[in-house]
Amino acid sequence: MAANLEGARSAMKDSCSDLMKKSNVVSVGIGYKVVNGKETKDLSVICSVKEKVAKAQLSADDLIPETVGGIPTDVFESGEIVAHQDPKAKHRPAPGGVSVGHVGVTAGTLGMWVKKNGEFHILSNNHVLAKENTGNIGDRIVQPGPFDSGTEQIAELTEFVRIKFGGDDNLVDCALARAVEGDSDSGCGIAGSIASILNLGASGMGRKTRLKPVKPQAIDDIVKDEILNIGKVTEMTEAALNMEVKKMGRTTGLTTGRITQIEATVSVGFSNQSAIFVDQIITTDLSQGGDSGSALVTKDDNKLVGLLFAGSDVLTIHNRIQNVVAELKFDL
Repeated sequence: MAANLEGARSAMKDSCSDLMKKSNVVSVGIGYKVVNGKETKDLSVICSVKEKVAKAQLSADDLIPETVGGIPTDVFESGEIVAHQDPKAKHRPAPGGVSVGHVGVTAGTLGMWVKKNGEFHILSNNHVLAKENTGNIGDRIVQPGPFDSGTEQIAELTEFVRIKFGGDDNLVDCALARAVEGDSDSGCGIAGSIASILNLGASGMGRKTRLKPVKPQAIDDIVKDEILNIGKVTEMTEAALNMEVKKMGRTTGLTTGRITQIEATVSVGFSNQSAIFVDQIITTDLSQGGDSGSALVTKDDNKLVGLLFAGSDVLTIHNRIQNVVAELKFDL
């Protein structure tokens, strides 16, 4: 094995530069070759690519050889490799999986962007966007959420399903907020300096008016129609026992697990009251406080399964996405 490993290292070292120049290749390393979906014990030089494409679509220069230095190659579809970003920070445009909230709450998670009436809306929980039934249509939604020092509006509350506290059964804890155009800090040092000089003059003249440099934000500046560290989500699927799943949330980031229960009835505590939810999905522990609103998707192919809204130290609770869509009537 040592000799084989040394041979693989030598082959990779000699070929790495040329392989990295090929279109679509994002990394080159040593690993075990996969054949028919199963990992073998044969060492190979693995070329990770943004997307696997047919050989006929590649030029001769971009084809990955079957072997390099006598060592077999393998191609792995990794997607684009990017530096992980802080989900609690300000994001413009804002993807799913980052901090968001009604101006009167702490912070939750922007599950994902969906379309309703041809416009982009944030999908998240009632208790994230609508303040446990106490929010009003048109209320400001900020990113990041207030707990993460967010003050800049990216959406307005448009619709939420009321949570029925007490003995009545609930299916969902969900809400929508429509993306809105607006202004943000310009970020321009020159503009800031000019504003400071003018404000100083206004102060000297006893005027209370103050200038602040801003730049207009269009919807394209606000909406990033994918989930951070996950990517695009374009279709739904039904939850199934032992299904492997993942989510991207404001607090714990990207986590994976599996579905352990379906069609569950659960008593969920809120600020100072509780509610019964039926037809819920239960997974292994995927979350902590602040992850509420995260989209639950299948681990391998990003199919939407549920909407995370509650949990304990050992499990996490999600609404069935089919129930959420039935209530809010949106499109992916």
